[in-house]
Amino acid sequence: MNDVLPVLQLPTGDWYAAENLPRVPESAERARRMARTAIASWGLLRLSDQSELLVTELVSNAVKHAQGEGLRVTVLRLSYERVRIGVHDRDRTRPRIKPVTLDGESGRGLLLIDALSVSWGVDLLPGGKRVWVVLEAAS
Repeated sequence: MNDVLPVLQLPTGDWYAAENLPRVPESAERARRMARTAIASWGLLRLSDQSELLVTELVSNAVKHAQGEGLRVTVLRLSYERVRIGVHDRDRTRPRIKPVTLDGESGRGLLLIDALSVSWGVDLLPGGKRVWVVLEAAS
C-alpha cells in the first residue's frame, strides 16, 4: 500500500483521516503509516514517533481483546498543536489499567498510553467503543 490517504476537512474545520482495517496484528503497521502520513501532512512531525507508538498500542489492544473482524483507525487534528488518535472496535468492554508484575509479559500498554498522552479515554458507541488518545506538540 502506498502512503497516500484521504485527509478530509470536517464542517467544524478539523482535519481528519480514517481507515477501516482487519482486526489482525498486521494492521498495526498500516495504522502507524496512516498516523505518520496524516501527522506529516499537518506539519506535526514532532508527534510522529509518539503517535506511531500509541496507535500501535491501541490497535494491539483491539486485536487482543475486542470482537469482530474489523476496526477503524482515526486521526483528527484538533488544533494547530493537538491530534486525537482513535481506534473503534466492536466490543463495548472498557479497557482498564491493571496492576502489572515485573515478570509479566503484558499489561503495560495502558500505562504507556497514560504516560505519553495529554489525555485518553473511551467512548461507548452503538455496536462497540472508541479508545482515543490526545497528543500535543511541545511548543
